[in-house]
Amino acid sequence: MKVVLLQDVKGSGKKGELVNVSDGYARNFLFPRKLAREADAQAINELKNAEQSKKYKVETETAQAKTNAEKLNGQTLTMYGKAGKGGKLFGSVTSKEIAAELQRKFGISVDKRKVVIDNDIKSFGTYNCEVKLYTGVSAKLKVMVTEE
Repeated sequence: MKVVLLQDVKGSGKKGELVNVSDGYARNFLFPRKLAREADAQAINELKNAEQSKKYKVETETAQAKTNAEKLNGQTLTMYGKAGKGGKLFGSVTSKEIAAELQRKFGISVDKRKVVIDNDIKSFGTYNCEVKLYTGVSAKLKVMVTEE
């Protein structure tokens, strides 16, 4: 019997898959526990629509990430910091501050964990930085730290 799984079932498949199981297993285990439903025309149609929706969402998010990457590639982000003795920076410039500056300057919301800095920014100068916008899409930019 062909069924559409409503939840992950160990040994049978993942949620949303169309699988072939024995009639007794479906009637006595899967259906009473609401783990699956019979693969009639409506269920198969819903499954196809869900797959198309997921594919469309991934395509639009990838396209948006690519346009953001083009906007950010090669840009220089200027950060200001206070200087201590000998012209050293108080504290350091973190990925959280870089993400906030990207949001303010370019209007691109980025999670701080997606900002990759080559090494710690603890002094003034220019540093390379990579921003991972989506799976397989990233932008490289420079962060210039100057004194206020």
